[in-house]
Amino acid sequence: MKNIDFDWKPLALVPLLALAVLPFIGSLSTWVTLTVAGLAMGMIIFVIASGLTLVFGLMDVLNFGHGVFIALGAFVATSVLGGMSDYTSSASLWMNLLAVLPAMVVAMLVAAAVGLAFERFIVRPVYGNHLKQILITMGGMIIGEELIKVIWGPLQIPLPLPEGMRGTLLFGEAAVEKYRALAVVVGALVFGGLLWTLTRTKIGLLIRAGVQDREMVESLGYRIRVLFIGVFVVGSALAGLGGVMWGLYQQNVTPQMGAQVNVLIFIVLIIGGLGSTTGALVGAVLVGLMANYTGFLVPKAALFSNIALMMAILLWRPQGVYALNK
Repeated sequence: MKNIDFDWKPLALVPLLALAVLPFIGSLSTWVTLTVAGLAMGMIIFVIASGLTLVFGLMDVLNFGHGVFIALGAFVATSVLGGMSDYTSSASLWMNLLAVLPAMVVAMLVAAAVGLAFERFIVRPVYGNHLKQILITMGGMIIGEELIKVIWGPLQIPLPLPEGMRGTLLFGEAAVEKYRALAVVVGALVFGGLLWTLTRTKIGLLIRAGVQDREMVESLGYRIRVLFIGVFVVGSALAGLGGVMWGLYQQNVTPQMGAQVNVLIFIVLIIGGLGSTTGALVGAVLVGLMANYTGFLVPKAALFSNIALMMAILLWRPQGVYALNK
């Protein structure tokens, strides 16, 4: 995966979109509330999409079964949080975090373990063939959804926010939900961690070098296959983390939630440029802002707003805002 020259134009799309809708919203406080809500939604989508971005950008694998790790993470969180009611019912944010953080860790570990098996038995036989990857990973997701129904049942399960994460923070007349502010922070930490790992660490250097010239890196004694398996496992774990965050955002989980979120994920990846971490962040934030602004201004057009956004971006840059050259 080659580094790309820094281009500020895609980053400028975010403030441009936010400022463009301000006159239509009218109220500054409402605009701030919608903007923070859009950023939170975008950051959650980014966490979910970042795993798939890694897998495609570094491994050239189109994993349409990514949604099963999202749903799995969310359902694991319902089980973990269900047994920690003393912590989730507390009005203290720190007590809530003592429940939510372990739920996130357990969800990531379970998703990573399932991702390891998914790579070994489903993805590995179809490396290098995108059509077979799409078909077999979609089949894997269907099987995964059915297994989730066997364990947790086919019905919707509530995943309420812990008591201390409910309510809003007031900034003047603008009201910002506590959980959405927390989601922005978590998303920023995930982005910073990924960027640092891929650009500043030896493992990141080896992975990127392996994408460019696998034979050369293997001749130096490094096992690229093991590194790539690690990438897939990390991508699955991030999907599990995103599933927990999305479930808390929606406050309920269903076995089909991963397949439903998959549509947004691929819109984000197409907008950002397939395989680009920075592009995925820009695409996710744009999608989150567009969904919230359109939902407020023209609710009937909300379902089609992100498709229109994707079409507009592709007319400007057909390969996405940060096209990745391999």
